[in-house]
Amino acid sequence: MSEGEVLALGAIAGLTIFLGLPVGRIRGLSSKARAWLNAGSAGVLLFLLIETFEHGFAPVEHALERVTVESGGSWGTFVGRASLFAGAIAVGMLSLVYYDRWLSRRAPGATASVGPGAAAVEELAPPRGIHALSEPKRLALFIAIGIGVHNLAEGLAIGQSAASGDISFALLLVIGFGVHNATEGFGIVGPLAGGADRPSWAFLGAMGLIAGLPTFVGTVIGQSVVDANLEILFLGLAAGSILYVIVQLLNVALKLGHREMLMWGLFAGLVLGAGTELVLVAAGL
Repeated sequence: MSEGEVLALGAIAGLTIFLGLPVGRIRGLSSKARAWLNAGSAGVLLFLLIETFEHGFAPVEHALERVTVESGGSWGTFVGRASLFAGAIAVGMLSLVYYDRWLSRRAPGATASVGPGAAAVEELAPPRGIHALSEPKRLALFIAIGIGVHNLAEGLAIGQSAASGDISFALLLVIGFGVHNATEGFGIVGPLAGGADRPSWAFLGAMGLIAGLPTFVGTVIGQSVVDANLEILFLGLAAGSILYVIVQLLNVALKLGHREMLMWGLFAGLVLGAGTELVLVAAGL
């Protein structure tokens, strides 16, 4: 298989995320249905968090086993990997916290007092860029970023498998990740479904590219760079950002009420995530 064919398959594996995005344009949903969708989105991401943490922490455990069980390796390798993983989680989670706070402070009208001589021209100007996004769209953007970092790590796995000559394994990864990513589109648009601010197709397309394109980028990197620490870094960043988004989604669901739907949505999301993982298991991964 040529390098171009491997890259094309990496792109396909990531862009299946577009299959779930149209759900975000559904309108006329009750608050109960919206609470269920937000919680369902959190459930999918919760399963993704468990999977991401497990894969990112495995090299740390292996480094410790090398020292304590196999009498090989070094404590320096273990400490380095553990610190890298913990630091990446902190950066992935806390950077979104402070970024969201920074956006709130800079939002037009947040601190401006309109009156004669009181407001600057910039304060009265219409919001632009990310400042113009509603809270549900901003949350969808953060979800897409978190999933994108996770998918970058998936792309690394595809590229590294191909680079090592294991083409059949790389193909199985493409199939499994492609099916798994199809459910992640639902996770992105959960906060948007049924809301008053209906997302445009252009916005959904942008979210799909942010979340799905990193799989292709990771495939490109993985074909040329094989490094366990790089994978630990990206999986840690993904875990931190996904954890932040889960908390935000559950907060939205709680505000909508219907706690029983929150639990049912979480359960449904976990089942959906587990179902796609079973596809990987059935494929022998």
